Amino acid sequence: MKTENKILELSFDFALQTIELYKVLIEKKEFVLSKQLLKSGTSIGANIEEEGAAQSRKDFISKMSIASKEARETRYWLKLLDKSKLVDTDYSTHLVAIEHIVNILTKIVKTSSEEQ
Repeated sequence: MKTENKILELSFDFALQTIELYKVLIEKKEFVLSKQLLKSGTSIGANIEEEGAAQSRKDFISKMSIASKEARETRYWLKLLDKSKLVDTDYSTHLVAIEHIVNILTKIVKTSSEEQ
């Protein structure tokens, strides 16, 4: 349970950071990729929150797998924004945070799947 609480906290904090980055991107007139980033970056934690009501181990793994996919999508948008230079801002903190989240979620899904 400790890992799940940690990932829930990390994903919530990341969602807040994503909202702040979204505001910066909107101020700099980047509307398309910023919206994609906002959606995927905030849905990670929403899916992790839902796992608290999982009805079975299979349901738990499903919720965490969806969160992992959303995290990977978020990493993609961040990398695209960073490399495209559409908006000149520092994405490094966000990229480090999302990489950490992806790694934790991958481990949770893998470990939970092996236990079945």
